[in-house]
Amino acid sequence: MRVYLDNAATTQMSREVIEEMLPFMEQSYGNPSSIHSHGREVKVVLERCRKKIASLLNVTPGEIFFTSGGTESDNTALRCFVEHYGLKHAITSSLEHHAVLHTLENLKQKGLIELSYVSHDSKGNVDLKHLDELLGKNSQSLVSLMHGNNEIGTIINLKEMGEICKKHDALCHSDTVQTMGYYDMDLASLPICSIVGSAHKFHGPKGVGFLYLKKGRKILPYITGGAQERNMRGGTENVIGIVGMTKALEMSIENREKNKQHILGLKERMKSQLTEQIPGVQFNGTSGDLEESVYKVLSVSLPPNTANDMLLFNLDLKGISASGGSACSSGADRGSHVLQALNGDFSRKSVRFSFSKFNTEEEIDYTVEKLVELCKVDKVATV
Repeated sequence: MRVYLDNAATTQMSREVIEEMLPFMEQSYGNPSSIHSHGREVKVVLERCRKKIASLLNVTPGEIFFTSGGTESDNTALRCFVEHYGLKHAITSSLEHHAVLHTLENLKQKGLIELSYVSHDSKGNVDLKHLDELLGKNSQSLVSLMHGNNEIGTIINLKEMGEICKKHDALCHSDTVQTMGYYDMDLASLPICSIVGSAHKFHGPKGVGFLYLKKGRKILPYITGGAQERNMRGGTENVIGIVGMTKALEMSIENREKNKQHILGLKERMKSQLTEQIPGVQFNGTSGDLEESVYKVLSVSLPPNTANDMLLFNLDLKGISASGGSACSSGADRGSHVLQALNGDFSRKSVRFSFSKFNTEEEIDYTVEKLVELCKVDKVATV
């Protein structure tokens, strides 16, 4: 059996998405910037996609800009906010995705900003009271905190975070790559300046995403060299990818509750079996909380075992794809900066299992069975 449980990294494309994209590979292949009929035909489709995504998020089409994915979108928002508004201070957390963390650290290294880190508890929950205190000491700041953590499942309250930023006249950005399509995103009601989406996280194609930039928040382009995206992003749009992304997001939102219940059932099944069959198993962050975490993520912390170093390799040999991490940093394996920030126990091995609508109960049972077998290797060897 082959089992894919790394859906926080990327997801399988839905068949409907592939079928939606095919005509734009075979027939409607014009450049949307061209003025002839082939180009105009594709331009209409491009703007239709923009309008559809905007309606799904309850914003205007003019607030949606197509990009190559979440990383470019994060970079565009952060770098261009700092440059355009002349900001000298930014606030983030040590738990952010590197698309945000490395970008802000780079801006600091260049001497463009001072960087502060908001505190968090042992589960990775960001302290919004501390955010309020930091903003009280630093006016005109940029704040970037992710909605849902890709490694440990913690979730931040976007509305509360946005209100705090609004109170201090701070620009508010959130990396929503892990939650886009999985949670309600009524952006018109949120005091957030910008969020991002990446199609391959919600069963769309890789290499395409979008940036939501709230009306009135003008910035200069990050990528120059063309007048595409209303002079906001040079380069011919990935029309095939945008068509697929639009269909994938529409399907994710329309079937959100149904998919959520299915995925939660799988997560609960795995958590319950692991708790019963592996003494000392723990769950990183809030990922073990079925109600208060990114529901597709379960980060499992396993007791010390001599077989842990080869755990992911051995899971792969048994046909199981998952993601690993540890609190230590040695050799080529630099470990997880998120688990390090939580002061994780370096003697334990962490494995992130992340689920999708395509996973089955049989796959969960098989994975647990093989994981339990691997965790018993140490005990057998010492008998």
